[in-house]
Amino acid sequence: MDPEEQLKELGATLSGIEQVLDLDGMRREIAELREQSADPELWSDQEHAQAVTRRLSYLESELNRVEGLRQRLEDAATLYELAGEMDDEDTRKEADEELVTLHKAIQQLEVRTLMSGEYDEREALVTINAQAGGVDAADWAEQLQRMYLRWAERHNYPTEIYETSYAEEAGIKSTTFAVKAPYAYGTLRGEHGTHRLVRISPFDNQGRRQTSFAGLDVVPVVEQSDHVDIDENDLRIDVYRSSGPGGQGVNTTDSAVRITHLPTGIVVSCQNERSQLQNRATAMSVLQAKLLERKRQEEAEKMSQLRGEGTSSWGTQIRNYVLHPYQIVKDLRTGVEVGNPAAVLDGDIDEFIEAEIRWMRQQEAQAG
Repeated sequence: MDPEEQLKELGATLSGIEQVLDLDGMRREIAELREQSADPELWSDQEHAQAVTRRLSYLESELNRVEGLRQRLEDAATLYELAGEMDDEDTRKEADEELVTLHKAIQQLEVRTLMSGEYDEREALVTINAQAGGVDAADWAEQLQRMYLRWAERHNYPTEIYETSYAEEAGIKSTTFAVKAPYAYGTLRGEHGTHRLVRISPFDNQGRRQTSFAGLDVVPVVEQSDHVDIDENDLRIDVYRSSGPGGQGVNTTDSAVRITHLPTGIVVSCQNERSQLQNRATAMSVLQAKLLERKRQEEAEKMSQLRGEGTSSWGTQIRNYVLHPYQIVKDLRTGVEVGNPAAVLDGDIDEFIEAEIRWMRQQEAQAG
């Protein structure tokens, strides 16, 4: 396909994206949020103020991204015209390189339009648990936590760690953190499942190969409009002292809070605040998010049974990270493979995420 045809095709794809994203609606919302953020009273409610500024920053960035791509498409067309008029190979090469970059950028943006689930536009709560594999699994859980925090950092998404339970020798037993960006849940929900690591164990003095597992749970953050009934009598609430790596005390008071929901066995903890009341409020919002997701899954299973379908099992083993005897990271659902595990573990996981969003949309369409 010649460059002119490719530019035309990319222009049509971008027009479709602009329609789905509703740029005029975005501009109206940006104007309203700017008005709110100029109100000096806004910061009397810190949480609401932060939500407003996060949403505003996200929308401005999305709008700039789309408008910037439209401008770059026009500039690329001009470059090709110049290259033709001047018969200049260097200008043509520059235009070809920009065309490749534009193709990738528009493809990435298109993925965002595939997120149309009920809770996809929410922020995300991520919980990681060490599974089979002893001390290696605890170390692996900590590596996964770092991978997702680095991924969020690469995208300038704010994160907040609510709880980390450290293992005795190395690594962590579990952690829960929030990714505070619009569409974080829609982006990360395909990461839910078991992640498997194969490597030479640094904890085995005989240098044997070890396979270890960690489970990832992703749920949408609850909002005021969500209705989740929680009976206080169904809760066991424990307070304890926060601890750091190697069992060292972080706080001198019993401010950390653990809540057990007795009917479901769901356990949530929070230890990031100094105040026991704040930790309890955060732990309750995490519990609400997990119960809401459980309710949603039960309803989806009921609908599947009514339709006579088997239930979807996305939350099984989803990805292998092999560091020995060869180096590869492979997604078992989409078939995406990357031969550089170090980059992946440093948060370079967008290729996996984009492919699984497309894959999930396909699965939902087939079920549909």
